[in-house]
Amino acid sequence: MSLAGALVASIPSPSRGVWHLGPLPLRAYALAIILGIVVATWLTMRRWKERGGDPDQVLDIVMWAVPFGIVGGRIYHVISSPDAYWGPGGDPVSALYIWNGGLGIWGAIALGAVGAYIGCRRAGVSFAVFADAVAPGLLVAQAIGRLGNWFNQELFGAVTTLPWGLEIDTAISGYPAGTLFHPTFLYELLWNLGAAALLLWLDRRFRLGHGRVFWLYVVTYTLGRVWIEMLRIDDAELVLGLRLNVWTSLATLLLGAVAFAVVSRRHPVRETSVLAGGSVDGADAADASSDDVT
Repeated sequence: MSLAGALVASIPSPSRGVWHLGPLPLRAYALAIILGIVVATWLTMRRWKERGGDPDQVLDIVMWAVPFGIVGGRIYHVISSPDAYWGPGGDPVSALYIWNGGLGIWGAIALGAVGAYIGCRRAGVSFAVFADAVAPGLLVAQAIGRLGNWFNQELFGAVTTLPWGLEIDTAISGYPAGTLFHPTFLYELLWNLGAAALLLWLDRRFRLGHGRVFWLYVVTYTLGRVWIEMLRIDDAELVLGLRLNVWTSLATLLLGAVAFAVVSRRHPVRETSVLAGGSVDGADAADASSDDVT
């Protein structure tokens, strides 16, 4: 056997994704989501405190953002993958079974942002500053959440012969035993962690503000999602031959890049306050001083 052959391996899938404590089921998918939320909240509280805010405010905002995000994520998933619920042999009631997997990140971020905005308004703090504080944590939460896909043996990629190919039960994949697939859960997990580290470094290096960290989150995440999405072989709606999520990623990537450029031009200096309507950056302060002199 050659050295290359000896190094060839594969990634096994967990044999089960549900455990029971008496009548209570513990689902790996749900546990991964909860763990991701906890870690993201902890990281956001640290970043919020560094910006001069009260960490308890983060908890208040999260209490609004998380439920909105879960509902939004489920709605997007059902809309983008309707056959399992409304197609032939589908079960519409199962659209409510979030614990079985299926949360679309686009819906989660969109409706989660609405919840966060409500929380920020109630707390009297700047939504843009909070968005910057939470952005790296969102990537970490998404990375941890992908472990739920691994346990559920879902959303894997195309067949591969790479040494890190993923093993999937034949009853799930429909392929012969021994077939390996691209571990897209792992690709996105690693991409998101790398992107989170990049955002943390850029924010410390350039003291970004006014939502620029969040828009960089949008750009870095969607950049990875485009190529990872194109590897997946699960059922999805196609538009002009491409998966709907690919088009969504490309459109969101463009939006994020434009928004980052516009905000950078208008607000090159970070805010000095987390309060809504009370943040003043260096450029605004200089303008105010000039007006006072004249």
